[in-house]
Amino acid sequence: MRTFNRLESEVRGYIRSFPAIFTKAQNAVQTDENGREFIDFLAGAGSLNYGHNNPVMREALIAYMGTDGVIQGLDMATAAKKNFLLTFEERILKPRKMHYKMQFTGPTGTNAVEAAIKLARNVTGRQNVISFTNGFHGVTLGALSLTGNRKFRDASGATLTDVHHAAYSNYFGPDVDTVAMLDKLLTDPSSGVDFPAAIILETVQGEGGLNFASLDWLKKIEQLCRRHEILLIVDDIQAGCGRTGTFFSFEPAGIQPDMITLSKSLSGYGLPMSVVLIKPEHDVWKPGQHNGTFRGNNMAFVTAAAALDHYWSDNKFQASIDKKAQTVTTYLDKLVKTYPAAAMVRRGRGLMQGLAFKDPNLADSVTTLAFQNGLIIETSGGSDEVIKLLMPLTIEPEKLLAGLDILEQALADTLSDLNANTVKNTEVTA
Repeated sequence: MRTFNRLESEVRGYIRSFPAIFTKAQNAVQTDENGREFIDFLAGAGSLNYGHNNPVMREALIAYMGTDGVIQGLDMATAAKKNFLLTFEERILKPRKMHYKMQFTGPTGTNAVEAAIKLARNVTGRQNVISFTNGFHGVTLGALSLTGNRKFRDASGATLTDVHHAAYSNYFGPDVDTVAMLDKLLTDPSSGVDFPAAIILETVQGEGGLNFASLDWLKKIEQLCRRHEILLIVDDIQAGCGRTGTFFSFEPAGIQPDMITLSKSLSGYGLPMSVVLIKPEHDVWKPGQHNGTFRGNNMAFVTAAAALDHYWSDNKFQASIDKKAQTVTTYLDKLVKTYPAAAMVRRGRGLMQGLAFKDPNLADSVTTLAFQNGLIIETSGGSDEVIKLLMPLTIEPEKLLAGLDILEQALADTLSDLNANTVKNTEVTA
């Protein structure tokens, strides 16, 4: 790792948690330079829902490149973009009776969020935006102002303004109606909360610790937005593209956001690609008002279309996600019951679940030991107290169980070491 320590910035993160040099990957397995295999419960931070080097997308990409197809198209019309647009309409929008226009932004999710809040301000003429406690929407300044975690906010180097952070679903417990609280703030002219252009939310807060909104809460938020003529933006960058079971994470709630941001697994192959879905009546952009050199990644258009055609043409893929999600739920519930000393609870839904620990140090120890034993898995939450499972949706059932077994063994060994140290310290004190 000397080369990376010498030449790469101190800002690097994942390399510190997973100190190995990886050389190849296939579906839910990564292999390092020594030939050691690791089961991947990170999946490119959710950008590889269909696994590493998915053969369906790889073949489509190789075939496209063999024809000298356009690679970088800015926002010009290309055959690859046309095919993606029509495929998305046919596989995703039409079956759900959804009507949206698509804006291709810069390649990162944070840029899609920047575009969405900028557009909301243009549509309404208002500046303020409501986001929620523990929300994460990106680290460029506009998106960062919406993000709750102090770790990210402290690195801004600027004052983050024009955002009010409201209490998320269940933030104060099940007996407090946080939608009613927000409604009161918006209707009270002395609350100090400027009337917003938009409300932006994640249905499952990935970086925030796998807090998830109840379907009733989501419906009430939409009703609040309609009542006050506020635009509703759903950030589905991590929770979307099948991660929670349905293509859009908000589908079970039956809501219709004014805008939806998508990125990460939209390309299907881990290629950079981000979009904003916009209800047609809100598409008030003038040409070129929000641009970016790399908003025409035609390779991503090709792989995204292949992913949609292969996985979302019927309900089989969604059914497979639901089945694996139930396996994860059952397994994690067993861990909570079997290891009460860990003081943990299960969080999340679909294949976006995890374990929240009372002691963040315990979560860190478990993930560190898990990696040593061949499992790539990360923590999230305000204090990194949540172990987050984000495996590829295509993971083989036997690999899923093998990864869960490694997690359990790491948990058991960590608790055993903790107990041994406690006994040792007690003996020394005595």
